[in-house]
Amino acid sequence: MSAFLRVATAAALFLFHAAAIAQESPAPATGTSAALPPIDPARLQAATTTVDRIFPAGTYAKIMNGTMDTIVRQSVDSMTALPMRDLVGLAGLKPEEAAKVGKGTMAEVMAILDPAFRRRTDLSIAVMRDEMTTMMAQFEPDMRAGLAEAYARRFSAAQLDEMNRFFATPTGSEYAANSMTLFMDPAVMGRMQALLPQIMRQMPAMIQKMTAATANLPKPRRYSDLTAAERAQLARLLGLSEADLAGRQPRKGQ
Repeated sequence: MSAFLRVATAAALFLFHAAAIAQESPAPATGTSAALPPIDPARLQAATTTVDRIFPAGTYAKIMNGTMDTIVRQSVDSMTALPMRDLVGLAGLKPEEAAKVGKGTMAEVMAILDPAFRRRTDLSIAVMRDEMTTMMAQFEPDMRAGLAEAYARRFSAAQLDEMNRFFATPTGSEYAANSMTLFMDPAVMGRMQALLPQIMRQMPAMIQKMTAATANLPKPRRYSDLTAAERAQLARLLGLSEADLAGRQPRKGQ
């Protein structure tokens, strides 16, 4: 249960960070499957200057080191304060069955099952922060290059020059340096975290709707449903021998 909580929280925070970037990034043009036209070098250079202002090197580290521990801790506290009856719906329990579950919260349950839960979670958060900071630092150069190309295609040379002139002013420089991290401000994140309990309570209903939406689709096939050729192809894709793949399949009743 604690592993699920950590993974879910990490995923939610990653989406928060991605949303912050998306908020500042220009909207993609339609028909992205078509080959993109080349960018004028001078325009790309102007866009690179823009990105250097709004998304300087080290932005991800600044976000992760400056706010992540607090955000994740608050998110964990918010989620563990939920009654278990709200959480068991995520496991597929029907609403009428979930209603029979007691009013105890996840925090109360974990205090019995795992007295070290809070310390375990704090240590996991620290490791997750460090690993994600390292990972995002590796991605950052490509993100900056992609953002520069997006700005170069979305805005004209005159518009880019105008933005860069503004970013060169004291006010513009201050805004640009903080534009990405503003999304992580406590005033914003506090409201997002307040939504988490509501989202968790709505998840069972959302799962039911997804199940209903896919009800008419064929069920996923089991290994026993595959042809010999499909089994051979699947084994190749997974890098296993056919015998190994067959041996990994659950037996009836498992």
